[in-house]
Amino acid sequence: MTEEARVWSVTTTTPTETDAQVIARTAVAERLAAGAEVTGPTWSVFWHLDQLGEGPEWRVTLKTSAALRDKLAARMLELHPWASGPEITATPVEWAIDSYAMWVEKITTTTE
Repeated sequence: MTEEARVWSVTTTTPTETDAQVIARTAVAERLAAGAEVTGPTWSVFWHLDQLGEGPEWRVTLKTSAALRDKLAARMLELHPWASGPEITATPVEWAIDSYAMWVEKITTTTE
């Protein structure tokens, strides 16, 4: 990729569907994301607090612009129920049709 992606996919997991829906609804309502998808449950196996853990999780995937990626991630961290540092990752969407990228950028344009 030779230039920064216009659209980013930002993802986290939560312990409940309700937690995932709160993050999705809030981020879209605040126009930090143009859209969100909640999927699950999925089964996760992980290390946490020096112990092996496993259990169901719900995935939240949000689409945002390059300009708001970091602000969205910070808001997700505020909303997340796990205080011990949840996984929040972002992946550039290397290609999208121009009209979709324009829509994401338009929705996530702030008037600050």
